[in-house]
Amino acid sequence: MDHTPPETVAPGEPSASPSRVDLTGEAADLLRRLTGMHGPLMFHQSGGCCDGSSPMCYPAGDFITSEADVHLADLAVDGVVQVHGPIGFWMSVSQYEYWKHTHLTVDVVKGRGSGFSVEAPEGVRFLIRSRLLTDGELAALGIAAPLVGRVGRVG
Repeated sequence: MDHTPPETVAPGEPSASPSRVDLTGEAADLLRRLTGMHGPLMFHQSGGCCDGSSPMCYPAGDFITSEADVHLADLAVDGVVQVHGPIGFWMSVSQYEYWKHTHLTVDVVKGRGSGFSVEAPEGVRFLIRSRLLTDGELAALGIAAPLVGRVGRVG
């Protein structure tokens, strides 16, 4: 599998390649630090409950994925991928149904997130910024564009 580095983009800006998940520069920097402390990492984006809807970052293998999860991306963070490999990004199938037409950018903001995610003691938390995929990105990823507009008779 090709592990091209994710682009670092400003939140909400379209990426040049049809990726599902990108990182801000701040998120990439934090992942380099966290990998130095915890070893290989992974993300899981659920639909709520205890962790809300924040992306949760775990040591790789600490969160067991199953057929109830979709693998969206392998994030090849420079300085991490060479030693530990890419950082997998997973999402629950039910959450994916809501977000399948969106591009996700992992960002970092100040404030404590969930105690389950490895960045919690750092006084910051990961945050997802999203935008709709463009028609070109949808086509490149093989995803049907969502049907939008009015239903019923006009006039």
